[in-house]
Amino acid sequence: MSAPAGKPAPRGLRFLWPLVAFIALVGVLGAGLQLNPREVPSPLIGQRVPSFALPTLAAPERTLGPEQLRGQVWVLNVWASWCVACQAEHPLLVEMAKTGQVTLIGLNYKDRRDLALGWLARHGNPYTATLSDTQGRVGLDFGVYGVPETYVIDSDGVIRHKHTGELTREVVQKQLLPLLRQLEG
Repeated sequence: MSAPAGKPAPRGLRFLWPLVAFIALVGVLGAGLQLNPREVPSPLIGQRVPSFALPTLAAPERTLGPEQLRGQVWVLNVWASWCVACQAEHPLLVEMAKTGQVTLIGLNYKDRRDLALGWLARHGNPYTATLSDTQGRVGLDFGVYGVPETYVIDSDGVIRHKHTGELTREVVQKQLLPLLRQLEG
C-alpha cells in the first residue's frame, strides 16, 4: 500500500520493510544452521568412477585403476600423511580391513611417497592397495574437497556414497557397513 503522490508513506510502513527483510534473513540463516557441513553433495553419486590408472605406493612400477576392480564392491579412502583427521580415522580403517568385509583402496593425495610409506609403517596399512596421486589430478576428478574423504563403489564401478571428513564408528556402523552389505547382497 503506497501513499498518494506528494504525501509521505505512513511512518509505520517505513519500518515494516526492514523488519520483513530482517526476519527473512534470520529464517535463511537459521535454516542454514540446520545443515550438516560434512554432507557435501557430490554430482558423482550414481555415476561411473572416473577413469584413471595410478602407480601404487608400494610398487610405483605397477598401476591400478577402476577396471581392475570391476566386479567387486570397494571403498576408496582419500588420505595424506599430513592430514590430522586421517590419523584419527585410521584405526577404524585398520579394524575394517581386519574383518575382511571390504576391499579398501587408499588414494594418497598430494603427498610425498616416502612420507606416505613411513606413515603407513607407523600406523598400519589397512589398504588392499594404495594409489599415489601426488599431483591431485584423480582427486580432482573425484571432486575431493579435502582429506579425508571416503567413497563406496559398487561392482559395476558406480559411486554409491561419499563421506566427507573423518570417518567415525557411528558412520561406519550406520552408513558404510549396511550399504556395503546391501551392495554385496
